[in-house]
Amino acid sequence: MLKQSHGESFLAAFNSRFREGLFLLDEPEAALSPQRQLSLLTIINGMEREGKSQLIIATHSPILLAYPNADIYLLDEKGMELVEYENTEHYRITKSFLDNPKMYFDMLFEE
Repeated sequence: MLKQSHGESFLAAFNSRFREGLFLLDEPEAALSPQRQLSLLTIINGMEREGKSQLIIATHSPILLAYPNADIYLLDEKGMELVEYENTEHYRITKSFLDNPKMYFDMLFEE
């Protein structure tokens, strides 16, 4: 029987095995609840403070995108562009939805 969820297992492995080097992560939030995404940010912060790691993370998570001093690049059909957190589509849509979910449901479920 499993004693850890998928997300807890991911965090435990990440925390114990990935301490030095260059790491490429593709949507690590897929296995993580919002609370566990915050835990991942704590681990990343510890790695940053040690100064022995570099992370490149492809994500749709506004939580992970909010990491202080992160360089955020938008990759699309026009190429690659450095963008501010508040200018990412993921931030704008999530904030708009959380500010007014009823509006979204009215639009999405209109008959």
